[in-house]
Amino acid sequence: MVNKNRMNRLAAVMAAAALVSVAVPAATAQAAATPPRIDLKVLVVDDGGSSVEAITAELRDTGVPFTRVQLGSATRPVINAAFLSDTVDGRPRAKYQGVVLPNENPFGEGSAEMAALTAYETAYGIRQVDAYTWAHPGVGLEYTDNGGYSGQLDGTQAAVTTAGKAGPFAYLGGQVTFEDNSALVPESYGYMGKPRPGYTSFVDAPVGSGRASLVGEYVHDGRSELVVTFGYNQYQQQFRLLARGIVDWLTQGVHLGQSRNYFAVHVDDVFAPDARWNKELNCTPGDYACPGGEGQESTIRMSAADAVYAAQWQTSKNFKLDMLFNGGAGEEWKAENGGVDALTAQLVADRAKYRWMNHTYTHPFLGCVQDTTTIPWTCTKNAQGAIQYMSRAEISAQIRDNNNWAASKGITLDRSELVTGEHSGLKTAPQQPVDNPNLAGALADNGVKWAGSDNSREPAQRAIGSTLTVPRHPMNVYYNTGTNAEMADEYNWIYTSRAHGGSGVCEDNPATSTCLPAPLDVNTGYLNHIVPAEARTALRHVLANDPRPHYVHQSNLAEDRTLYPVLNQVLDTYRGLYAPSAPIVNQSMKDTGVELQRRAAWDKALADGKVTAYRIGNDVTIKAPSGVVAPVTAPNGTKKQMLLGSSDFGTAYAGNRSAWTGPELLQSAVRLKLPS
Repeated sequence: MVNKNRMNRLAAVMAAAALVSVAVPAATAQAAATPPRIDLKVLVVDDGGSSVEAITAELRDTGVPFTRVQLGSATRPVINAAFLSDTVDGRPRAKYQGVVLPNENPFGEGSAEMAALTAYETAYGIRQVDAYTWAHPGVGLEYTDNGGYSGQLDGTQAAVTTAGKAGPFAYLGGQVTFEDNSALVPESYGYMGKPRPGYTSFVDAPVGSGRASLVGEYVHDGRSELVVTFGYNQYQQQFRLLARGIVDWLTQGVHLGQSRNYFAVHVDDVFAPDARWNKELNCTPGDYACPGGEGQESTIRMSAADAVYAAQWQTSKNFKLDMLFNGGAGEEWKAENGGVDALTAQLVADRAKYRWMNHTYTHPFLGCVQDTTTIPWTCTKNAQGAIQYMSRAEISAQIRDNNNWAASKGITLDRSELVTGEHSGLKTAPQQPVDNPNLAGALADNGVKWAGSDNSREPAQRAIGSTLTVPRHPMNVYYNTGTNAEMADEYNWIYTSRAHGGSGVCEDNPATSTCLPAPLDVNTGYLNHIVPAEARTALRHVLANDPRPHYVHQSNLAEDRTLYPVLNQVLDTYRGLYAPSAPIVNQSMKDTGVELQRRAAWDKALADGKVTAYRIGNDVTIKAPSGVVAPVTAPNGTKKQMLLGSSDFGTAYAGNRSAWTGPELLQSAVRLKLPS
């Protein structure tokens, strides 16, 4: 069978070579006389597999335009010379700057479509990614029985080779660790092969006494293929680490779209106390949904020592927290505790060390007037049956008074940012299916342009009058726990079965991913189980070009300081995986809001077909609708052309330069000059 496969492969190569010998010289000769135009768009040939979908998601989420051809569709276009190229203004045009295939030849042996792609890639110097294939000579690798391996890869400690570090994966620190989240579930499978002539390994792993390749470049017959020999999906860490490099290799470092690794953490309720979980009642006294909790209320609030630790931790980790404060709630606490508040004094003394954000003065519910005599609560209605809402004046006072309190303490903040308590005022299904109609006016009254929302409810940015939301990821570090044991106890209650003393949520909702087969040990469960799981989730967001901030509560910085183990694991893992050229971007909520706004406008322009972008030699031209800025990535040394002279393009990140950019004054398009 092996010999027969080799003969079939040889026949296919000879057939493609015969076609190239007829079709390519004319195109090559024309290209030599007239440099071709290469459109900045990627062709994706999709077989429905997870590996192609992962690369497609990377293109989509970073703003790279692409055309998808679905192999299983009866109405799909035929990939031929006319589909791939034509002539524009007398100049040959390559319609795609790169090609993503499920494997080295998804069309079958002797396919005319593969022959057309081969001719096209050869004529225009277009690169091809083989999203997932096996190790064999047809992709420049020895069979796995010759010093290689095939099988499960969970926990494999792969590494970027010297060539990979000098090439598309220079932004990585070296290690590419394959996830192994469960000993019960196989998570990754693949092949490792020894390179043959023409193949350069970029990522390899130990096999026996040597190493074999998992990702590499195969140069042959005037073409370049990036060969990936392991399966993956868009969420797995091993793919997320390599995704940026795959796109950069495919596009030769010049493409629309840009990517960063973002991480910001909002600490809500600063200065206010948070209610505490009661392990006997399995609820939180003080919460209306905690029957029998009257008189058993207890609270959690940071101490001055916790504030000192927070400042020291920030310095040690080179990471800034966002402090979302309730000044009035702090004043109430102070009045109830002898007029002394060492916490506020310490945080105010260290005010320049943090970013600060308005969280309303006393943290009231800013939506409808709640009737808490029922579970769940309902919106109170007047005699005419209309829902009663907090007034515009009351909402405005909560925003204004907190701003004024901050000013009196010398705390500097951006007044265009606001997160309401519990994201209240925004629609809350099912009780309040619309925003408080008084909210938009109150936001406008106070110059609020960016309002935090809950990503688990509303992952998309939307408008509230003239204000835009900024979705925030909730972290699974509970607001009502101050100790590791309390965290584990509440987690057990939520995620274990009724037979184990739990709430039964998982029995009622079996698709819940965090369900436990048995309760965690309350003394060790938080650090050993919950922290690693939550750190993986947060890191997945960081590696996915997701700028949305995460949010926790001041209680998580108190007592056992439950937040820090999660943040330490995220930051330490990240910095162990990435080179200094790709630092975590720790930006403000306003900057995230602007980023999401730009992405939405860019995605719409792409969907409407209103973006034109191409490269001719070292000149890049980008045209987008008026008011829409384009995300662009280009090599170091790229210049932005202006009417008079030029300037360095973009900002450095992960080994290249990128930016959101629009035309210069009096220009109709963005024009870049690539380095020679």
